[in-house]
Amino acid sequence: MTLPPEDHPLPHHPSVALQHERLVFARMRTTQDRVADAITAFAGTMGFVYLHAVWFAGWIAVNEGLIGRRAVFDRYPFGLLTMIVSLEAIFLSTFVMVSQNRQATRENIRADLDFETNLRAEVWSIHIGKALGLDPDRIERHVQDAIADSRDRLSGAPSGPPRTDP
Repeated sequence: MTLPPEDHPLPHHPSVALQHERLVFARMRTTQDRVADAITAFAGTMGFVYLHAVWFAGWIAVNEGLIGRRAVFDRYPFGLLTMIVSLEAIFLSTFVMVSQNRQATRENIRADLDFETNLRAEVWSIHIGKALGLDPDRIERHVQDAIADSRDRLSGAPSGPPRTDP
């Protein structure tokens, strides 16, 4: 089989169904997921910290009577503020856990798609290798040697002479 010239695109083959992880994941997202992600994204910013610093300073200033005794609604030790902050912490930690669970799901989808892609590439490589008359067992031994050499280098083991094909 010959390929068409460069100025003609390759025909589309509907039998090859490659999926993109972001598209798969986007189809799974619900409104609740988007809300949880938005809250978690904002809670992880310096804007969130500055907002709370201003809020706490204002709360304490009002309740220490700095703008008048009539404005005080939560005297020291600020029990209402403590309760509100505790509830906020409970909800924020829940949103973070929801987002982490969704990230784990996304990683699983990515791993599945990577596996499918790798398997597809391996099957094609074997067929192409056979068509070229290559010995798959010899190539696999070479691959295993290369993997072993790579692992040895990563583990800091002394490297010997490069392995050669028999």
